[in-house]
Amino acid sequence: MNLTIFNKLLNLLQVHLEKRHWRALSAEQRLIITLRFIATGDQASSIAFAYRIGESTVYKIIKETCSVIIKVLSPLYLQPPKEEDWKIIAVQFWERWNFPNCIGAIDGKHFHIKCPPNSGSLYFNYKKSFSIVLLAACDHEYKFTIVDCGSYGSASDGGIFAQSEFGKCLNNNKLNVPMQNCYLPQSNIEMPYYFVADEAFPISKRIMRPYPARRIIENTFGILVSRWRIFQRNISMNPEHVDAIIMSAINLHNFLMIENNNFEIRGNTYCPSNYIDTEDNEGNIILGMWRIGLNNINNLQPTNIHRAIREAYIQRDTLTQYLSSPQGEVSWQREYIQRGCNRDMQ
Repeated sequence: MNLTIFNKLLNLLQVHLEKRHWRALSAEQRLIITLRFIATGDQASSIAFAYRIGESTVYKIIKETCSVIIKVLSPLYLQPPKEEDWKIIAVQFWERWNFPNCIGAIDGKHFHIKCPPNSGSLYFNYKKSFSIVLLAACDHEYKFTIVDCGSYGSASDGGIFAQSEFGKCLNNNKLNVPMQNCYLPQSNIEMPYYFVADEAFPISKRIMRPYPARRIIENTFGILVSRWRIFQRNISMNPEHVDAIIMSAINLHNFLMIENNNFEIRGNTYCPSNYIDTEDNEGNIILGMWRIGLNNINNLQPTNIHRAIREAYIQRDTLTQYLSSPQGEVSWQREYIQRGCNRDMQ
């Protein structure tokens, strides 16, 4: 984060961070302490030593500042999309990722915590560690659009989405997703707007799987976890405070993704071009730098829920046929498939 971006963030938060007591740390210091804790993953004790303050004071500052970050940034950088916003995302997904009628990619991750007192096995997950689950959707530019944080790590991965507010709102048409179908580009085939996901989510008319476009949310999570290194270790705080740290990091992620573009900063240091997965002219995936040294974050397990309605499978088959047609295929697609066939025959 360069000085211009930091000053913009400070200006947004300053009035809410300032304290009247003459011995209180300044708003700038409080913000720096919180950013250091989340971005570096430093222990509170080392931050306390660096600033010559008590460890309990560090935790208090972090909790208060995270609350302010969520309160101030969420209305500006994490507002749920309106109907027209979803349509714009769908257009951009097609233009940038060659995937039609898609309003985003969804995924979920386990964020590791230390066992909370008196919690029993509530947070004990399939990897035999303790965690909180984050479900999220992103747009075509690696920005989060919908976030649902706080599910117990012990919950069945297949049922987490159905039981979450995100899943309930999507199934009950409460996310402002356009209800009417839309023609697939350059065709007379009508199809609903939908999210793309992996095998951890049940297929439906609003969720298509598995398609390569789901890697957009994988990269979005990757940027988040690699830039905010607090998530690469077990977080030693109460679950409600961990939720606040996760939500703060997500708001800061969107803030940095947007403001780096607004200021037209030369050399985006938060998410440079080589930081995310890219494709070459022949369709080969070049892995992004965020993958180096990343650990401690687990995916959701594949779901065993297979009660999708027949129309969802028909929709998926129709989409597959479209993506293999002259209207939906990409320029290198057939050659890429042929190369794979030739390798298999050798």
